[in-house]
Amino acid sequence: MNKSIKSVSAAIMFALIPLLLFASGGGHGPELAGIRIEFILFGLTLLGVAVFHNQTFWVAIIGLATIVVYKLIFDPSYPFMEHFMGQNDLWTQITDKHMRQGEWGILVNLLGLLLGFGILAKIFEDSGIPDLLPKFLPNDWKGPAVLLIMVFFISSFLDNIAAAMIGGSIALVVFNNRVHIGYIAAIVAASNAGGSGSIVGDTTTTMMWIDGVSAFNVLHAYVAAFVALAIIAWFGAHQQDKYQKIVSDPKKGVKIDYGRLLIVLMILVGAILSNIYYDLPALGVWIAILLGALFRPIPWHEVSASIMGSIFLLCLVTAASLMPVETLPRASWVTAFILGFVSAVFDNIPLTKLCLEQGHFDWGILAYSVGFGGSMIWFGSSAGVAITNKFPYGKDVWGWIKNGWHVALAYVVGFFALYLTMGWEPADNKHHTEPTINCKAQECKARDEDKGIIQPPLQDAGQNLE
Repeated sequence: MNKSIKSVSAAIMFALIPLLLFASGGGHGPELAGIRIEFILFGLTLLGVAVFHNQTFWVAIIGLATIVVYKLIFDPSYPFMEHFMGQNDLWTQITDKHMRQGEWGILVNLLGLLLGFGILAKIFEDSGIPDLLPKFLPNDWKGPAVLLIMVFFISSFLDNIAAAMIGGSIALVVFNNRVHIGYIAAIVAASNAGGSGSIVGDTTTTMMWIDGVSAFNVLHAYVAAFVALAIIAWFGAHQQDKYQKIVSDPKKGVKIDYGRLLIVLMILVGAILSNIYYDLPALGVWIAILLGALFRPIPWHEVSASIMGSIFLLCLVTAASLMPVETLPRASWVTAFILGFVSAVFDNIPLTKLCLEQGHFDWGILAYSVGFGGSMIWFGSSAGVAITNKFPYGKDVWGWIKNGWHVALAYVVGFFALYLTMGWEPADNKHHTEPTINCKAQECKARDEDKGIIQPPLQDAGQNLE
């Protein structure tokens, strides 16, 4: 009973953050105590996920269905078709990535990545590499620490889902199927930290890049990420070492299956190329899987093992996208700091989209906040949802917060390490450089200059927004 009370309290605390932040987001609709009903329904859904962690699939489906039915009844003019499919015809959106609109692309890509990387993790696990790693990893707490550093590095040039799944596959083998929940949280945090400063390491940073943010304006997120990695590597590794020491000797007679390793490489390369050229990394993942099926058996059963967790996340992402969030508080380091906690329960993709539309953010600080912040709860990031398909006991909000406390500590320390050393330096994106500026901020220098409301001083020409 005491554990249930703590779970409810923790869930309420995290669920209230987005409600309080977005309650006055604008728009029209029924409210309760100044809060739009949609937010209350979403908060109750998150609360249900926290309390009934063994039934998260059904809680998410019921929550999404309730929100949709509510909007159909009380907001009948809501443009569902435009929201999901955009205004351009579907074929144009498929053939031209620049014409892609609506939520369908995000949802299809997310589903494809979650299922595809589930297959990748199993192929990598069966390749023999994890069985040989004890030969190279240190035998004490430094072994799990090195593994977290490996996950961080992999995530810097791959999607964080892939990095987390590879790290989880290795952990299963080298820790003899006994992985501490705090260490699982650390794996997710390492994958999210590694992708936070790279435009190809996380969906949110890729969105920033596509939206006109320079790669160099995201790179300084690594100042915070390195600090956070040091904290989670220290505490997470000691937790795991105390719970289950790393296997000291590799299995005898292990043979490397280079065919499976080739498939893994094909999947990773396919994801990168498809992301760069088509903004849909899942397409490259599945093309590589189908090609790999020509010379190695594919573990298709991993799809059925991952499907429920994948649908769960899609329901939460869809529900978050239906929230009446029209703007955010004024861009500042305080807002970015709060958004890190919000991203633990509110999908970071729509959050990032809102921030890009609003402008005036320090994109490196924001990338770290919305990327790493989602690690604080298991369903706060796609990497967390993917890895808990392998470790179902990780789907416990209170257990994750209690044992992964070092993730929240790392977020706060990393954030202020970045802010205090580099300050707050907002930069442009395409919403502030195109001829027509649609910035939603109350004070937007670039928009007012474009409309002739104020004249730009000559010495400010070409400089970033302040």
